[in-house]
Parts: sequence; structure tokens; C-alpha cells
Amino acid sequence: MFSNGKYVNDIVHKLLGKNPDARRPAFFKRPDLSRRRFLEFSGTGVAAGYMAGFAQRAQACTVQTQQSVTPKNTAKNVIFVMLTGAPSHTDTFDLKVLSGTTPATVIPTSVNGIAWPMGLMPKLGNQMGKMAIVRSMYATALVHSLSQRWTQIGRNPSAALGNIAPNVGSVVALEKAGERQPNQVFPTFLALNSATAPGNGYFSAEYAPFRVFPAASGIPNTSNSLGQTTYNQMWSRLHQLDDPLRANSPLGSDVSDYDQFYSAAKQMMYNATVTSAFNFTTADSLRYGSNSFGNACLVAKQVLAANQGTRFIQITLGNWDMHNDIYGLQNPKGNNLFTMCPVLDNGVGALVSDLDAAGLLNSTMIVLVGEFGRTVGPVTPTGGRDHWNQQSAVFIGGGVKGGKTIGKTNATGSDTTDFGWSRQRYIKPEDIEATIYSALGINWTTVRCDDPFNRGFEYVPFSDQDIYGPINELWA
Repeated sequence: MFSNGKYVNDIVHKLLGKNPDARRPAFFKRPDLSRRRFLEFSGTGVAAGYMAGFAQRAQACTVQTQQSVTPKNTAKNVIFVMLTGAPSHTDTFDLKVLSGTTPATVIPTSVNGIAWPMGLMPKLGNQMGKMAIVRSMYATALVHSLSQRWTQIGRNPSAALGNIAPNVGSVVALEKAGERQPNQVFPTFLALNSATAPGNGYFSAEYAPFRVFPAASGIPNTSNSLGQTTYNQMWSRLHQLDDPLRANSPLGSDVSDYDQFYSAAKQMMYNATVTSAFNFTTADSLRYGSNSFGNACLVAKQVLAANQGTRFIQITLGNWDMHNDIYGLQNPKGNNLFTMCPVLDNGVGALVSDLDAAGLLNSTMIVLVGEFGRTVGPVTPTGGRDHWNQQSAVFIGGGVKGGKTIGKTNATGSDTTDFGWSRQRYIKPEDIEATIYSALGINWTTVRCDDPFNRGFEYVPFSDQDIYGPINELWA
């Protein structure tokens, strides 16, 4: 009905024409909250690169909204799972069984009338009643790095403000800064297993992601080998010697950012709440799959349960780039659907169950999405699937009504036949971004006037034209 061969994405091509590629140094190289920075100033005993401070100050500009909209405001938190490498949509969230190609071990099953690969993801299949699957999503770019960044910043990275645009999580951190309580010491934006995820862009470093690779022993360097008394003395001496250059620094915002890092990091030192949220037992890890992704899901659950200020958590899981041997027929233990899908299934399956049991699922939206889909029909001569625009996304919790799909594709899954939502077009990453903001009570048409190029930074591009918007059918 909407053939890829004939379909021209008029909206995107028209609008991108207004935003030529701007070759400027990327703003993503600003101070960041990586583990490396956590250790940078170990001489002081403070994990100085840990996180930005949480001074509840507004950017010095007038914020405008372009549309009179009413956000859904059904979620307090978001867990954004980035499936890098792009999973095959027709083998997972938009299952199409092809005789002679689809292995019987996929175990195609109808769950709530929805085709599902129970042989690949049985735990999620058993929670279909909590899931809403978007099947009419379409990626504009088919290059991994470009499309992954597009998905995480909600706009074309090559457009005018693309290389200064913050991660969606940084926008959430800025918007929710005023809701933080004085006793909350966790970062608003936590990035787990997401070393290469976009950061805070041109925003202040206090809205940058805190990047962590979860470990059973928790976050390193939250105590000092010399003891807490000596540590406190060193902290006081640091400020005596260094404050003239660090506080309201004449050297610029980067130095002030590091002062915020120091202060925020100090709150994490000798903190029992930090230990209980970021440490975990072998038994708990086993329930989540005993792997880095499962451990990230486990830490995400514990961090939200601690209620220490974290509102947006990104977790990255790759590699889904299966150009070869996608079904593991040549190497069952290699990178294929039968090794990757159980990792996703165990981690998210346990996460959904535990959040539900703790009463947190209704207030926590989980989003699963990759950067694009994969070719359909018979596999390639190398037994894999290549890049394809058509893709799917999954939403769980946060007020979303589960047990349904939004949009339909043709028999092969190559293209959309029914968009399934009010805007009657393909769903784009910008729409996913707007959906997240709406769920959190954020006006997605907000425009800030504090960007360094004085162009006006729109939370969702082209807000004044109402090009993109939330998928309200998720709540219907």
C-alpha cells in the first residue's frame, strides 16, 4: 500500500533542505560523567568525574512553547533501551514466518492475537499484556553511527543544530532538575553500558549522563583508603587552595563544571544508599541473565527503587548487526538471534516483573528501539540480513496500554500498510522523542533561546509546524 519504491518522505526531505550540514566541532566532547572521569582526580580522594552538580538553576533565557499541548504526564521515569546494530524486525517484534527460512526453533506463537517468537523471547511473550508494539516506524538513514545518534537525540545529526543537540536524557535532566529533593544524590540521567551514547550537547554539564558499567562490587572509589576523616580534611584543604579558580571560575564554564563534579561526587562518598543501589548479589544477577545487560537492568530497577533523583536511564545492548548467520546455523554460539534475544529477554523480562512487583511499572516507561530494521524475506547468501528502513519499537509501562500493536506491515514486513495512528504517516525517531517527553509531562514543543548559534533549540524539531508529535494511541 505504501511501497518503499514509490514512497517519498516529503516531510523529511523538505525540512532537511532547510538545515544544511554544519561542519563544526561537536559539542559532545565537553566534560562528561564517564568512569574514566570518575577516577581522574583520585589524588584528592574524590571521584571527581562522577557527575555534575544539581544546582537547581534555569538556563539564562526565555523558554517558549510553540503549541498549546497537553502532555500525558503518566510516567515519572523512563528506561530507554538502545538496541544498537538494529535487530531484524521480522524475526522479533513484527514476526513474519517464511517457509524454508524461519527456523522451527523460533516457535512462532499467537499471543493475544500477536505473532511472537516464543522460542527466542518467551519471558517477554508471557508479558505481552503489558507491551505495546509500534510496527509502522521508519528510519530515514541506514548508516549505523548516523541513525543511532539520530535515535538518541531525536533529530538529524547532520542538520544545523545536530552536532550540539543533547541526548533526550539530558533534556529530561534539565526539565526535571527543579523537582529534585535536597537529599537526592543520584544523577538525573544515568547511562548504563552506554559509553558512546551522545551526551549533554550544548547544555550545562550538570545535565550530562553518568556513564557506568555495572559490577557486583558497585561504583569504585566511593571510599578512600586513608579513611573518611583524612578524606574530609583533604576535601576542606582542596577548597581552601582552589576555590578562587573553581567557584564562578574566571577560566570559563568547563572549570565551573568540574567544581560541580567535585561537589556532586562528594555526596556519593561513604553513602550506604549508593552501595545498596549499585551493588548486587550473584543470585540477583542470575535472575537477570548473568551478563552485562542483565546487570544493567538490575541496577536500573534498584536505582529507581531508591528514589534518589534518577529519572532517565539509558541502557545499550548490541550487537544486532547480523549480516551473516543470523540464525546461528553455521556457528550456534556466535552473534545470532539465538544468542542475543535471550539476553534481551532475560534482562527486560526480569526488569518488567520486578518493577511491576514493586509498584513502579505504572510510573516507569520502558522503550526498546534500534536504529533501523533489516531486510526481509529469504536471508542473504551469507545467511544474514542487511539494513532496511522499516522497523519496530516496543513500549512497556508508564501508563501505556499493553497487549496491542500500532500499525501493520505487508506480508513480508518490508513496508507499512496501515500507519495505525492519527498522523497517518510513518513513525519517526522524533515522534518517539515527543512520546517520551509527553509521558514525562514535558511540553515537546518547547524552544530554548540559549543555543550558541542563536537559532532557537527545539526539543522536537519543527515544533512550530507540528510536524512530529507523541504516539497518543499508546495510551488509548
